[in-house]
Amino acid sequence: MKKILFILLCCSALSCTRSAGVVLGDERTDVYLPLLEGKRVAVLSNQSGIVGDKVYNWCLEGGQEVTPRSAGVAFGQAQDPARPVEYGPHLVDVLIDKGVDLKLIFSPEHGFRGIADAGEMVDSGVDPSTGVSIASLYKNHGDDYVSPEEMAAFDVLVVDLQDVGLRYYTYYVTMLHMMDMCARYDKEVIVLDRPNPNGFYVGGPVLDMKHKSGIGALPIAMVHGMTLGELALMINGEGWLKDSLSCRLTVVPCLNYSHGMHCTLVKAPSPNLKDMRSIYLYSSTCFFEGTIVTAGRGTLFPFEVYGHPDMTDRGFSFTPQSIEGAKNPRYKGQECRGVDLRGKPLEDIWKEQVNLEYLLDAYRNTPTDGDFFLPGHHFEKQIGVDYVREMILSGAPADSIKACWSADVAAFKARRRPYLLYPER
Repeated sequence: MKKILFILLCCSALSCTRSAGVVLGDERTDVYLPLLEGKRVAVLSNQSGIVGDKVYNWCLEGGQEVTPRSAGVAFGQAQDPARPVEYGPHLVDVLIDKGVDLKLIFSPEHGFRGIADAGEMVDSGVDPSTGVSIASLYKNHGDDYVSPEEMAAFDVLVVDLQDVGLRYYTYYVTMLHMMDMCARYDKEVIVLDRPNPNGFYVGGPVLDMKHKSGIGALPIAMVHGMTLGELALMINGEGWLKDSLSCRLTVVPCLNYSHGMHCTLVKAPSPNLKDMRSIYLYSSTCFFEGTIVTAGRGTLFPFEVYGHPDMTDRGFSFTPQSIEGAKNPRYKGQECRGVDLRGKPLEDIWKEQVNLEYLLDAYRNTPTDGDFFLPGHHFEKQIGVDYVREMILSGAPADSIKACWSADVAAFKARRRPYLLYPER
């Protein structure tokens, strides 16, 4: 087994005080730039990889307050026009400015600019602002996920991605594949860590690996409550890479962050998560992707509503249209009657965590000519187990279903504990 390199610096600084402000891993250039000297570098990132995200200073302990920036405000939209949202430079620009020998950019789902549809194949290309080649990881698949020529082009891979902490959110799967490749080719991996906006709880079933897929690759809870840095450590430590290899891994942690915080992001991590409410609701409304009900793709408020053309009328409707990030949404051009969750207080969403009541409500109020669930076990790939569908069809209440995964959640929390970098609430 190859040597595991793990650097945890300034542990004493992880005091989680609001006044200090959260410092992202990519802001800690004094830590990671020396590790890149004399090496050829590749970056795995997208539009979220900006350095010095000032909004991260809006991180609140214990959810006792709600920052106005997280209360339904779209990413990039200024709460106060006199104080526009401030963006830092992208990591790619920072590395080039610092004289790093940057050879290649790898892009995950949605592409380097983060505008492609979910699951859409994205061509490789060149970053027009820097001239650096971009290798799309949503073009290459299988054992040749990355070509030998691409792997030969660099010595160390730097990962800077904003995840949202759900097992079916694909960025960690991309990181896993790249860790596999780096282990196989003996390349270093450096993860510049970022807060997990859903890192304040753990919930949902642990994946039954018979449902392993591109939207569920590891035996982790549906809401795993870990940062990408912590998850990378767990991947290495649990032997989850192919052939039980491990990669040479360094994690540059955030400072002043804890898992009890609610952190407001500065940019949309993907095109259909448009504000913080959608990110918090995502663990409850993304289930509709495996059913005949739509969660609002093709609107300006995806994952904050749900509906169907034949759903019982509740006095609210929406009509999906072709827009950036949802070129061909389900029920395009059809009026969908449904439920609007945009007015729900964030504190209520935080307390409910994974809420199955929306799914059960849609199941009871949407007439079907056949199955409520789509064919192909897509729902199982998201939820991770067989019994949830079975219990819904049998009429079980939400509390009974959630009780079935409580023991798995407790076991997973114990299993992940050695890999946590930040205090739990």
